[in-house]
Amino acid sequence: MSDERRVLLMTHPGRPEALEVAVGVAERLAEAGIHVSVPAGEIADSVLGQHPVAVVHDGDDPSEGAELVVVLGGDGTILRGAEVARGSGVPVLGVNLGHVGFLAEVEREDVDATVEHIVRRSYTVEERMALDVVATLDGREIARSWALNEVTVEKASRERMLVLTAEIDGRPLSTWGCDGVVMATPTGSTAYAFSAGGPVVWPGVEAMLVVPISAHALFARPLVVAPTSNLAVDLVPGTEGHGVLWCDGRRAVDLPPGARIEVRRSAEPVRLARVSTAPFTDRLVAKFDLSVHGWRGRRQGEAGA
Repeated sequence: MSDERRVLLMTHPGRPEALEVAVGVAERLAEAGIHVSVPAGEIADSVLGQHPVAVVHDGDDPSEGAELVVVLGGDGTILRGAEVARGSGVPVLGVNLGHVGFLAEVEREDVDATVEHIVRRSYTVEERMALDVVATLDGREIARSWALNEVTVEKASRERMLVLTAEIDGRPLSTWGCDGVVMATPTGSTAYAFSAGGPVVWPGVEAMLVVPISAHALFARPLVVAPTSNLAVDLVPGTEGHGVLWCDGRRAVDLPPGARIEVRRSAEPVRLARVSTAPFTDRLVAKFDLSVHGWRGRRQGEAGA
Protein backbone atom coordinates (compact mmCIF):
# COMPACT_ATOMS: atom_id res chain seq x y z
CA MET A 1 0.00 0.00 0.00
CA SER A 2 1.35 3.42 -0.92
CA ASP A 3 2.16 5.90 1.85
CA GLU A 4 1.55 8.80 -0.50
CA ARG A 5 -0.95 11.27 0.86
CA ARG A 6 -3.28 13.19 -1.42
CA VAL A 7 -5.90 15.87 -0.79
CA LEU A 8 -8.52 16.99 -3.31
CA LEU A 9 -8.82 20.78 -3.04
CA MET A 10 -11.95 22.61 -4.21
CA THR A 11 -13.10 26.20 -4.14
CA HIS A 12 -15.28 28.61 -6.08
CA PRO A 13 -13.47 29.29 -9.38
CA GLY A 14 -15.18 32.65 -9.84
CA ARG A 15 -14.02 34.22 -6.57
CA PRO A 16 -10.46 35.59 -6.71
CA GLU A 17 -10.19 35.84 -2.91
CA ALA A 18 -11.15 32.17 -2.53
CA LEU A 19 -8.61 31.13 -5.16
CA GLU A 20 -5.94 33.15 -3.37
CA VAL A 21 -6.62 31.30 -0.11
CA ALA A 22 -6.72 27.97 -1.96
CA VAL A 23 -3.30 28.57 -3.54
CA GLY A 24 -1.86 29.29 -0.10
CA VAL A 25 -3.36 26.09 1.30
CA ALA A 26 -2.04 24.07 -1.65
CA GLU A 27 1.47 25.45 -1.15
CA ARG A 28 1.52 24.66 2.58
CA LEU A 29 0.19 21.13 2.02
CA ALA A 30 2.79 20.55 -0.70
CA GLU A 31 5.56 21.73 1.63
CA ALA A 32 4.41 19.06 4.09
CA GLY A 33 4.68 16.38 1.41
CA ILE A 34 0.96 16.08 0.73
CA HIS A 35 0.00 15.90 -2.95
CA VAL A 36 -2.75 18.32 -3.96
CA SER A 37 -5.15 17.68 -6.82
CA VAL A 38 -8.07 19.67 -8.20
CA PRO A 39 -11.03 18.40 -10.24
CA ALA A 40 -11.17 19.03 -13.96
CA GLY A 41 -13.39 21.85 -15.18
CA GLU A 42 -13.54 25.47 -14.09
CA ILE A 43 -11.19 24.97 -11.14
CA ALA A 44 -8.61 23.34 -13.41
CA ASP A 45 -8.67 26.43 -15.64
CA SER A 46 -8.20 28.79 -12.70
CA VAL A 47 -4.99 30.06 -11.10
CA LEU A 48 -5.24 27.15 -8.65
CA GLY A 49 -5.43 24.50 -11.36
CA GLN A 50 -2.47 26.07 -13.18
CA HIS A 51 -0.30 26.33 -10.06
CA PRO A 52 2.73 23.98 -10.10
CA VAL A 53 1.83 22.36 -6.75
CA ALA A 54 -1.62 21.24 -7.97
CA VAL A 55 -2.34 18.33 -10.31
CA VAL A 56 -5.55 18.28 -12.34
CA HIS A 57 -7.47 15.04 -11.80
CA ASP A 58 -9.50 14.44 -14.93
CA GLY A 59 -10.88 10.99 -14.04
CA ASP A 60 -14.50 10.10 -13.40
CA ASP A 61 -13.95 10.12 -9.62
CA PRO A 62 -11.51 12.88 -8.62
CA SER A 63 -11.84 11.98 -4.92
CA GLU A 64 -10.66 8.40 -5.49
CA GLY A 65 -7.56 7.72 -3.43
CA ALA A 66 -7.75 11.04 -1.62
CA GLU A 67 -7.47 11.32 2.13
CA LEU A 68 -9.76 14.36 2.29
CA VAL A 69 -11.82 16.61 0.08
CA VAL A 70 -10.96 20.09 1.38
CA VAL A 71 -13.46 22.74 0.29
CA LEU A 72 -12.89 26.48 0.65
CA GLY A 73 -16.11 28.45 0.27
CA GLY A 74 -19.69 28.80 1.42
CA ASP A 75 -22.30 26.09 1.90
CA GLY A 76 -23.01 25.89 -1.84
CA THR A 77 -19.39 25.08 -2.63
CA ILE A 78 -19.24 22.59 0.24
CA LEU A 79 -22.37 20.87 -1.09
CA ARG A 80 -20.59 20.60 -4.44
CA GLY A 81 -17.67 19.00 -2.62
CA ALA A 82 -20.05 16.50 -1.04
CA GLU A 83 -21.31 15.64 -4.54
CA VAL A 84 -17.77 14.96 -5.70
CA ALA A 85 -17.04 12.78 -2.66
CA ARG A 86 -20.33 10.88 -2.99
CA GLY A 87 -19.71 7.15 -3.29
CA SER A 88 -16.03 7.27 -2.35
CA GLY A 89 -16.34 7.45 1.43
CA VAL A 90 -13.79 10.28 1.47
CA PRO A 91 -14.52 12.84 4.22
CA VAL A 92 -15.23 16.47 3.35
CA LEU A 93 -13.62 19.28 5.34
CA GLY A 94 -15.17 22.70 4.77
CA VAL A 95 -13.51 26.05 5.42
CA ASN A 96 -16.04 28.86 5.42
CA LEU A 97 -15.31 31.73 3.05
CA GLY A 98 -19.00 32.61 2.67
CA HIS A 99 -21.58 34.01 5.06
CA VAL A 100 -23.22 31.72 7.63
CA GLY A 101 -21.57 28.54 6.41
CA PHE A 102 -23.18 25.94 8.68
CA LEU A 103 -21.59 23.06 6.78
CA ALA A 104 -18.10 24.47 7.24
CA GLU A 105 -15.96 23.13 10.03
CA VAL A 106 -13.74 26.19 10.44
CA GLU A 107 -13.64 29.88 9.53
CA ARG A 108 -11.21 31.68 7.25
CA GLU A 109 -9.05 32.95 10.10
CA ASP A 110 -8.42 29.32 11.12
CA VAL A 111 -7.01 28.21 7.74
CA ASP A 112 -3.40 27.92 8.91
CA ALA A 113 -4.35 25.87 11.96
CA THR A 114 -6.56 23.68 9.78
CA VAL A 115 -3.65 22.90 7.45
CA GLU A 116 -1.66 21.79 10.51
CA HIS A 117 -4.51 19.52 11.58
CA ILE A 118 -4.50 17.94 8.12
CA VAL A 119 -0.74 17.48 8.15
CA ARG A 120 -0.85 15.81 11.58
CA ARG A 121 -4.03 13.86 10.72
CA SER A 122 -5.52 15.34 13.89
CA TYR A 123 -9.14 15.28 12.82
CA THR A 124 -12.14 13.07 13.39
CA VAL A 125 -14.82 11.98 10.96
CA GLU A 126 -18.53 12.38 11.59
CA GLU A 127 -21.24 10.69 9.54
CA ARG A 128 -24.27 12.75 8.56
CA MET A 129 -27.58 11.36 7.33
CA ALA A 130 -28.39 11.85 3.66
CA LEU A 131 -31.64 11.37 1.74
CA ASP A 132 -32.44 9.31 -1.36
CA VAL A 133 -35.24 10.57 -3.60
CA VAL A 134 -37.10 9.01 -6.52
CA ALA A 135 -39.69 10.81 -8.65
CA THR A 136 -42.18 8.86 -10.76
CA LEU A 137 -45.07 9.63 -13.12
CA ASP A 138 -47.68 6.95 -13.76
CA GLY A 139 -45.29 4.40 -12.31
CA ARG A 140 -42.41 5.44 -14.57
CA GLU A 141 -39.25 6.79 -12.98
CA ILE A 142 -38.45 10.32 -14.13
CA ALA A 143 -35.69 11.26 -11.67
CA ARG A 144 -33.45 9.78 -9.00
CA SER A 145 -31.06 11.72 -6.79
CA TRP A 146 -29.92 12.36 -3.21
CA ALA A 147 -29.43 15.25 -0.77
CA LEU A 148 -27.41 16.10 2.28
CA ASN A 149 -29.51 19.08 3.43
CA GLU A 150 -32.96 18.75 1.93
CA VAL A 151 -35.25 17.60 -0.82
CA THR A 152 -37.84 20.22 -1.73
CA VAL A 153 -40.89 20.18 -3.94
CA GLU A 154 -41.73 23.75 -4.95
CA LYS A 155 -44.17 25.49 -7.24
CA ALA A 156 -42.79 26.25 -10.69
CA SER A 157 -44.83 29.40 -11.25
CA ARG A 158 -45.27 32.34 -8.93
CA GLU A 159 -48.90 32.69 -10.01
CA ARG A 160 -49.90 29.11 -9.26
CA MET A 161 -49.86 27.31 -5.93
CA LEU A 162 -49.15 23.60 -5.69
CA VAL A 163 -51.79 21.18 -4.51
CA LEU A 164 -50.06 18.20 -3.01
CA THR A 165 -50.76 15.35 -0.62
CA ALA A 166 -48.16 14.40 1.97
CA GLU A 167 -47.78 10.76 2.89
CA ILE A 168 -45.82 9.22 5.76
CA ASP A 169 -45.15 5.49 6.02
CA GLY A 170 -47.69 4.64 3.36
CA ARG A 171 -50.55 6.60 4.91
CA PRO A 172 -51.92 10.00 3.76
CA LEU A 173 -51.30 12.85 6.19
CA SER A 174 -52.84 15.96 4.64
CA THR A 175 -53.47 17.76 1.35
CA TRP A 176 -52.08 21.26 1.14
CA GLY A 177 -52.45 24.16 -1.24
CA CYS A 178 -48.97 25.60 -0.77
CA ASP A 179 -45.76 26.95 -2.22
CA GLY A 180 -44.09 23.60 -1.57
CA VAL A 181 -42.68 21.31 1.09
CA VAL A 182 -39.18 20.75 2.50
CA MET A 183 -38.04 17.28 3.54
CA ALA A 184 -34.79 17.71 5.43
CA THR A 185 -32.10 16.00 7.45
CA PRO A 186 -30.87 17.30 10.83
CA THR A 187 -27.92 18.79 8.93
CA GLY A 188 -30.37 20.65 6.71
CA SER A 189 -32.50 21.86 9.62
CA THR A 190 -30.47 25.09 9.73
CA ALA A 191 -30.86 25.69 5.98
CA TYR A 192 -34.07 25.96 3.90
CA ALA A 193 -36.14 24.10 6.51
CA PHE A 194 -35.21 26.73 9.10
CA SER A 195 -36.20 29.56 6.76
CA ALA A 196 -39.56 27.84 6.18
CA GLY A 197 -40.27 27.73 9.92
CA GLY A 198 -38.88 24.34 10.87
CA PRO A 199 -37.05 23.52 14.11
CA VAL A 200 -33.30 23.33 14.56
CA VAL A 201 -32.34 19.69 15.08
CA TRP A 202 -29.01 18.73 16.61
CA PRO A 203 -26.81 16.74 14.20
CA GLY A 204 -26.70 13.79 16.60
CA VAL A 205 -30.46 13.31 16.40
CA GLU A 206 -31.67 10.57 14.07
CA ALA A 207 -34.74 12.06 12.38
CA MET A 208 -36.19 13.61 9.22
CA LEU A 209 -38.16 16.84 8.94
CA VAL A 210 -41.25 17.68 6.91
CA VAL A 211 -41.85 21.44 6.65
CA PRO A 212 -44.71 22.85 4.51
CA ILE A 213 -43.98 26.15 2.76
CA SER A 214 -46.77 28.77 3.05
CA ALA A 215 -49.50 26.11 3.24
CA HIS A 216 -53.17 27.13 3.20
CA ALA A 217 -54.42 24.52 5.64
CA LEU A 218 -55.53 24.18 9.25
CA PHE A 219 -52.88 21.56 9.94
CA ALA A 220 -49.59 22.55 8.36
CA ARG A 221 -47.10 22.32 11.18
CA PRO A 222 -43.48 21.23 10.79
CA LEU A 223 -43.07 17.54 11.58
CA VAL A 224 -40.16 15.55 12.96
CA VAL A 225 -40.46 11.90 11.96
CA ALA A 226 -38.45 8.73 12.49
CA PRO A 227 -35.28 8.20 10.45
CA THR A 228 -36.81 4.95 9.19
CA SER A 229 -39.93 6.68 7.88
CA ASN A 230 -40.80 6.67 4.19
CA LEU A 231 -41.94 10.08 3.00
CA ALA A 232 -43.91 10.76 -0.17
CA VAL A 233 -45.49 13.76 -1.85
CA ASP A 234 -48.08 13.47 -4.64
CA LEU A 235 -48.83 16.42 -6.90
CA VAL A 236 -52.59 16.13 -7.14
CA PRO A 237 -53.56 15.32 -10.76
CA GLY A 238 -56.10 17.52 -12.48
CA THR A 239 -54.62 20.72 -11.04
CA GLU A 240 -52.71 23.32 -13.06
CA GLY A 241 -49.79 23.74 -10.71
CA HIS A 242 -46.51 22.33 -11.97
CA GLY A 243 -43.69 21.74 -9.53
CA VAL A 244 -39.92 21.55 -9.37
CA LEU A 245 -37.94 18.96 -7.42
CA TRP A 246 -34.77 20.41 -5.90
CA CYS A 247 -32.00 18.47 -4.15
CA ASP A 248 -29.85 20.69 -1.93
CA GLY A 249 -30.89 23.63 -4.09
CA ARG A 250 -28.48 22.41 -6.78
CA ARG A 251 -30.14 19.70 -8.89
CA ALA A 252 -33.60 20.39 -10.31
CA VAL A 253 -36.23 18.33 -12.14
CA ASP A 254 -39.57 19.57 -13.50
CA LEU A 255 -42.64 17.86 -12.03
CA PRO A 256 -46.00 17.71 -13.83
CA PRO A 257 -49.30 17.20 -11.97
CA GLY A 258 -49.62 13.55 -11.00
CA ALA A 259 -45.91 13.18 -10.21
CA ARG A 260 -44.98 11.29 -7.05
CA ILE A 261 -41.83 11.99 -5.03
CA GLU A 262 -40.58 9.41 -2.53
CA VAL A 263 -37.91 10.23 0.04
CA ARG A 264 -36.15 8.00 2.51
CA ARG A 265 -32.93 7.82 4.47
CA SER A 266 -29.96 6.99 2.29
CA ALA A 267 -27.87 3.95 3.08
CA GLU A 268 -24.83 6.09 2.26
CA PRO A 269 -24.15 8.92 4.74
CA VAL A 270 -21.97 11.93 4.04
CA ARG A 271 -18.71 11.93 5.98
CA LEU A 272 -17.58 15.29 7.37
CA ALA A 273 -14.13 15.83 8.84
CA ARG A 274 -13.95 17.72 12.12
CA VAL A 275 -10.99 19.50 13.69
CA SER A 276 -12.96 21.19 16.46
CA THR A 277 -14.44 19.68 19.61
CA ALA A 278 -16.78 22.62 20.21
CA PRO A 279 -20.41 21.52 20.79
CA PHE A 280 -23.16 22.31 18.29
CA THR A 281 -24.65 24.85 20.70
CA ASP A 282 -21.54 27.02 20.38
CA ARG A 283 -21.70 26.79 16.59
CA LEU A 284 -25.37 27.79 16.63
CA VAL A 285 -24.67 30.81 18.83
CA ALA A 286 -21.74 31.91 16.66
CA LYS A 287 -23.40 31.42 13.26
CA PHE A 288 -26.65 33.19 14.20
CA ASP A 289 -24.92 35.73 16.47
CA LEU A 290 -27.28 34.81 19.31
CA SER A 291 -27.23 36.85 22.50
CA VAL A 292 -26.25 34.84 25.58
CA HIS A 293 -25.98 37.89 27.80
CA GLY A 294 -26.91 37.01 31.35
CA TRP A 295 -25.81 33.37 31.19
CA ARG A 296 -24.44 32.29 34.56
CA GLY A 297 -23.81 28.61 33.83
CA ARG A 298 -20.57 26.78 34.50
CA ARG A 299 -17.84 27.64 32.00
CA GLN A 300 -15.88 24.93 30.27
CA GLY A 301 -12.96 23.86 32.40
CA GLU A 302 -14.48 24.97 35.70
CA ALA A 303 -14.72 22.36 38.41
CA GLY A 304 -18.07 20.77 39.12
CA ALA A 305 -19.99 21.35 42.29
